[in-house]
Amino acid sequence: MPSLIGCSHGTDSVDGRATVRALLNDVATLRPDLDVHEAFVDVQEPRLDAVVDGLAGPHARKPHEVVVVPLLLSGGYHVNVDVMEAVAAVGGNAVAAGALGPDPRLTAVLVDRLNAVGVRPGDAVVLAAAGSSDPRAQADIELVAQDLRAHHQGPVTIGFGSIAKPALPDAVSAARQALSGNARVVVAAYLLAPGFFYDKIRAAGADLVTAPLAPDARLTAIVLDRFSAAVRARGHRHPSNPVIVG
Repeated sequence: MPSLIGCSHGTDSVDGRATVRALLNDVATLRPDLDVHEAFVDVQEPRLDAVVDGLAGPHARKPHEVVVVPLLLSGGYHVNVDVMEAVAAVGGNAVAAGALGPDPRLTAVLVDRLNAVGVRPGDAVVLAAAGSSDPRAQADIELVAQDLRAHHQGPVTIGFGSIAKPALPDAVSAARQALSGNARVVVAAYLLAPGFFYDKIRAAGADLVTAPLAPDARLTAIVLDRFSAAVRARGHRHPSNPVIVG
């Protein structure tokens, strides 16, 4: 059985680090047969390429197969470049799973978070994501927004913490200008854990802000589903042409 490497962005937030680590601890608890490792593409150590090389590279003590599961919510630069480069560097010993989202279970978590802060019909919901210049990531966020619109009786728009437009403060301002009656602006945080972007979300001027998605058992299930899909797909790709399989 391949090892599972859970790869997240990385954060300076103590709470954020603990949240991501707890997610992987839950994965290991549910699948004690798996060798579960943690890695990062930015901010934290160990870096993904080092972990992949240490487990599956030519100089590893006991090279074996690994599956990198991006603990990321959309298919942006980190998934399509950082993860793929780390996997390609060790040839056929590694494969990349797909990002965690979009997934209807993530939308269900968002709905639960909105209900927890007391969202009401007619409130303007702004789906807040970190942001990416990669159009594939932006398309993923739009799919989540479309799904969320089916669960909320009121407007649902999108705002980003960086790079992509509209910027979250602008999206919150536009949503407020369109309000009627006693409706409020509620930001749905489409983030895995607390950290830099969650702090930006809380400062964007909304009336209510939901908690991040983790912890939640549905996230653990998605991680394991992405891992299993990657394992099943290994026989359908050429080692010199690694692909993301979700």
